[in-house]
Amino acid sequence: MQRPGAGRLPGRGVRSAADLARVLRLCDACGVDQTSSHTARGGEFNRGIRDIWRVLVACWPFVRPYGLKLAAYFSTLLTLFAIGAVSGIMGADIFTNKILVGHKLQPLQAFVLFLDDSYVANPPGEGREAEEDEIAADEAEEPAVRDALTAEQRKVVRNRFLLWSILGGIMLLGGIATMPLWGMWIWHQVNRDLRVRMLENAEHLSLGYHADSRAGDAMYRVYQDSMMITAALGRLILEPLEMLWAIVTGLAVVAFFDLWLALALIVAMIPIVLLGRLFTPAMRERSRKARIATSDLTSRLQESFSALKVVKANRAEADILKRFSDDSQEALEAAYRLRVDLAWRTFAVIVIGVAALLIAEYFMASWVVIERETWLGAAAVAIVGYTVWNYGAISVARESFAGTSISIGRIVRNWWIAQDLLVGLDRALHLLSLEPEVVDKANPEAFPKVMEDVRFDDVVFGYGEGEPVLRGASLTARAGTITAIVGGTGAGKSTLMSLLLRLFDPRSGRVRINGVDLRDYAIADIRSNVAIALQKNVLFATTVHENIAYPESKVPREAVLAAARIACADEFVGELEQGYDTELGERGGKLSTGQRQRLSIARAVLRDTGILILDEPTAALDAETEQRVLRNLAQWGAGRVVFLITHRLSTIRNADQIAFIENGVVEELGTHDDLMAAAGRYKAFVEAETEGAAHD
Repeated sequence: MQRPGAGRLPGRGVRSAADLARVLRLCDACGVDQTSSHTARGGEFNRGIRDIWRVLVACWPFVRPYGLKLAAYFSTLLTLFAIGAVSGIMGADIFTNKILVGHKLQPLQAFVLFLDDSYVANPPGEGREAEEDEIAADEAEEPAVRDALTAEQRKVVRNRFLLWSILGGIMLLGGIATMPLWGMWIWHQVNRDLRVRMLENAEHLSLGYHADSRAGDAMYRVYQDSMMITAALGRLILEPLEMLWAIVTGLAVVAFFDLWLALALIVAMIPIVLLGRLFTPAMRERSRKARIATSDLTSRLQESFSALKVVKANRAEADILKRFSDDSQEALEAAYRLRVDLAWRTFAVIVIGVAALLIAEYFMASWVVIERETWLGAAAVAIVGYTVWNYGAISVARESFAGTSISIGRIVRNWWIAQDLLVGLDRALHLLSLEPEVVDKANPEAFPKVMEDVRFDDVVFGYGEGEPVLRGASLTARAGTITAIVGGTGAGKSTLMSLLLRLFDPRSGRVRINGVDLRDYAIADIRSNVAIALQKNVLFATTVHENIAYPESKVPREAVLAAARIACADEFVGELEQGYDTELGERGGKLSTGQRQRLSIARAVLRDTGILILDEPTAALDAETEQRVLRNLAQWGAGRVVFLITHRLSTIRNADQIAFIENGVVEELGTHDDLMAAAGRYKAFVEAETEGAAHD
């Protein structure tokens, strides 16, 4: 089955939430735990690894369309890093040993600087023999002929080196400026696709889900938690790969000088990794609490603005402000505790890295004093001149050792930060993995072009696992008639109409249009052919014309005017300063309740559907305007099925038939006069309403 609107996002490779749900189930089949319960620290760490795998698999549909771009980005990044590493080692040798000391260049260095063989040192074997002769001459206190650059040659090398340093610096700055922008451009496209898919899926979830959830929480998931896909993938994929590359190259450089030094660096990794494993559960729990606190704050803010009129009417500003302040403080403290934990744990990693570096510095300085030969020795002359430990060697080795230690620490710190990102991304993916309860069948029927009737056959329905609201409701409404749905509060009137829109499916029984089960039609076709005007009118901060035309963007003004005349909205719209081009403000706040109701009716009429549902459509209208609107609707409704959900007797009397619902069952059905003559429950309802109106 496929939900409405499912399939590929235009121009993208992201598939429906059902596909994502299947991916998550596949993760389960592979033994990937999705629960959030806490176990022992080792188990928690292992669960973190499994969670990362699950999240990466779930994110893959959003990343896949940009695979080539990411491959090009990452390849360029690694290439630049490799060039920078080799250039750094070679440049350090040229500056310290060639320009400052005066040693001749190696062949590769001369080639890069475009210098001839007169600047090149003897081949490795000859160089070593010359060095031994020089040492022997020094011991004999006899002058030695040194294989060194002349003063003029050193100036040439200096100038060429300076030129290449400037060019390299420009390239480095260009890479620093452009590479983050390139990566950000790719990741933001991934984030956009995720947000669009989340909102699309949220729109198709059942009303029961939204009734049980806070709107602010959903907003936070879509807007804030979804952003974690870019941060999480960067922290979990790109940055670790970059750091691993830095660690591998750093270890190689350190091993180039001394294998024991490289082994010491590996040993220093062990306590850092153990710290990362030890602190993972606490970081995850801190992150979870911080996310929940911030989500609650967003919900509180959304609820405060949506209920602003009620707050002001009840002088509850101080209470709302206190609650918001309390939620803000809780969110602040949760975020602060998370950052403090991250800071001191990062400090512990830094202490270990600095201690290892200081120990390494001691040994490297000792080796410089005794001029100990590097591990590669004479073989190093082919590239650089680090045959023995000297100032240049200790400088490069120190930077490589420190850089590798920093990269190890960054990986651990990234792991801790990833716990927060995973909590947020998991919340986003949870919303995305939910599947609608109401879905299309595989091959739906074509929706009829001519409306004949709508039938409810022994319909039973309840929300969730609760008691049924409808307990065998049956009703037939024919085209060209207006059917009033009447009953007490909670009788099931609006629920019955929700089934007609297929917002829910009945537990048993059938809803039919022209004799065909509603479930045999496509959901999109049903909702395209059923218009509804609600008592709680939803208007947007745009013009009158655009509000009536919603959701269509291009509707002729003549069609909007015709719909407004049927709803008697043309009367007050003409008095507005800019007529149909008047901006209505947030939720149509510039209009009265009755004016908003008439615009809502006009919007439903404009859709020109075969079925129209009016839920308390005239509750805020005066009697005269109500009668004119109902007369217009009766004329317009020829060939259409019109349902009225109302308590107003003046509205009920004009209906062609009245369905009185009580305890989820259509107890009585007929015209107003027939039901009054029957002296049943409907008559008692009318008398109670009349008496209540008289007391008012």
